[in-house]
Amino acid sequence: MAEYLTILTTTDTAEKARALAASAVEARVAACAQIDGPITSVYRWEGEVRADQEWRVLYKTTADRYPELEAHLSQAHDYDTPEIIATPITRGSDAYLSWVREETATGRPG
Repeated sequence: MAEYLTILTTTDTAEKARALAASAVEARVAACAQIDGPITSVYRWEGEVRADQEWRVLYKTTADRYPELEAHLSQAHDYDTPEIIATPITRGSDAYLSWVREETATGRPG
């Protein structure tokens, strides 16, 4: 299992994306969150194909903090079934990954 992860979610406004990003970083369940968009998402929901504008939020965290980040996003997100996808970081600079570990360490002041 990878020690570090990127976690992806989407939401329907830039303001909600900023709130999701900031709250996760403030809670130290993510070291960083990047927002891009708008993007167009095409998906099937409730039997209908839809195309909507969304904003993507990409978090950087440790595998140890993933359960807390997933719980945080599930609680903070207003979608019925929010996209929460984890991708392992297989390589990265030692300095950056050390920073991710330090910023998400439990017991650090928020």
